[in-house]
Amino acid sequence: MRTYRELFRTPGFPPLFALTATQIAAGTLSSLALGTLIYARTGSPLLAALSMFGSSFAQVVGATLLMSAADRLRPRAALTLVALTFGVVNLVLAVPGLPLAVSFALLLVTGLAAALGGGVRYGLLGEILPPGGYILGRSLLTMVDGAMQIAGFAAGGLLIVLLSARAALVLGGVLCLGAALIGRLGLADRPPRATGRPSVRVTWRVNRRLWASPARRPLFLSLWVPNGLVVGAEALFVPYAPRTAGALFVAGALGMIAGDLGVGRLVPHRLRPRLVTPLRFLLAAPYLLFALPLPAPVATLLVAVASTGYGAGLLLQERLIAHTDETMRGQALGLNSSAMMTMQAVGATSAGLLAQRLPPGPAMAVMGALSLLVTAALSRGLRLSDPGAGRGKGRARCRRPRLGSPHANDACSLLGRASTPVARGPLHSSRLRLRRRALRRRAG
Repeated sequence: MRTYRELFRTPGFPPLFALTATQIAAGTLSSLALGTLIYARTGSPLLAALSMFGSSFAQVVGATLLMSAADRLRPRAALTLVALTFGVVNLVLAVPGLPLAVSFALLLVTGLAAALGGGVRYGLLGEILPPGGYILGRSLLTMVDGAMQIAGFAAGGLLIVLLSARAALVLGGVLCLGAALIGRLGLADRPPRATGRPSVRVTWRVNRRLWASPARRPLFLSLWVPNGLVVGAEALFVPYAPRTAGALFVAGALGMIAGDLGVGRLVPHRLRPRLVTPLRFLLAAPYLLFALPLPAPVATLLVAVASTGYGAGLLLQERLIAHTDETMRGQALGLNSSAMMTMQAVGATSAGLLAQRLPPGPAMAVMGALSLLVTAALSRGLRLSDPGAGRGKGRARCRRPRLGSPHANDACSLLGRASTPVARGPLHSSRLRLRRRALRRRAG
């Protein structure tokens, strides 16, 4: 699968695409309207920011308590219920005089629902698309995410000026109800990917299994931490350049779209593994230059170039799927999405605290440097997830666990055993016979 046209010819993808785009636009519109209402009511920038982005902190709670439901509920019913929850919450938040405590409690509910919805959505995407098609579909959904955010902020600002923030919030709720209708009527009813009832205990058990793999652990950390630190640098665009911050945000969105388009559509499959390391470092390296005084056009260009590095996330997610059993993929992708959103909120908060001590430009450079350090520290561990790590001269080999160990059947360890050079001779043949006997005894 190489073209976006093929994606839309795949049964099940068009309604999933429409549901995702509608819900993202509705969420962006609603968050801007709610932040405007909270700020007008309290005059507090902190409460306004928390009303717009605070639900990201709640997603980590959903990832640790509810994520087992991502593989144990029917996808159509789950996605419809999540969109319906967002619609009802937005309509309730638009009620005049609603206490602030109730408003933030409802935001906690939306954070939990968003965590579950991300796991179900991306797990269903991997189920709908044929093998090798996930990265193309994920790149398209990432691009529509950026496009709908731009459209949602633009439409929200216009509606707030022409009508009111409360009217914009109501419209966001109606759009979410429309997304629920798309899910109910457009998606096919599919069985759950895993058996059993979802529970907190099951969520913790599967999360421990996901985290225990030496191949998956550096993948998760590489997807969460460096990106979150770079988002912290992006959070300082307004204090760095109050008059041109909009241009910086647009450049970042366009760079991200370009990176996803290149990785998902233009780069041949055989070349993708070679791009992981360059893109990971490209994401943060340009921000080091923000320690210097930069003209606005140069700063805008650097942000666009850096944001193309977000394309590495698609390649790392492809590896994550390859190293995860189908019955856990929804939870793995949901855990990744929720933790990534949480780390972005942590990065933005950390950058804000750092900017209290340093000028915005040097603070952005520090966040970029921290991201580069984490990226470099995780590079060695990522070799365990590289499908070509055990092949070729100069490439690192995977570690070989003992026969019968918990990771003996990992794709990486199997590859390492197959590719490790061993001297030929009678002793080699004897070892092979002993290994085959042991495998037959285990299989029997």
